[in-house]
Amino acid sequence: MNDTFKALSDPTRRQILKLLKEKDLSAGEIADHFQMSKPSISHHLNVMKQAKLVLDERKGQSIIYSLNTTVIQDALGWLMDFTHKDEGGS
Repeated sequence: MNDTFKALSDPTRRQILKLLKEKDLSAGEIADHFQMSKPSISHHLNVMKQAKLVLDERKGQSIIYSLNTTVIQDALGWLMDFTHKDEGGS
């Protein structure tokens, strides 16, 4: 879970997740949305892969990235549970 929250702490990574929410994209297509180098985008994608926030699949010469909704749902569930316990005055 620590890797997930570390990955989510970066605004660029959150923006990449928003893009992947719309559709699966290659690294190049993701990079087209940012004013940074492709190696920097690759670094962000690797961090997100390590945290299991994104999945990658090779299609020909490209690697296509997709959102791993299971991990995001798990993180949201943890946050909701944490918040719910705090409301009880514990």
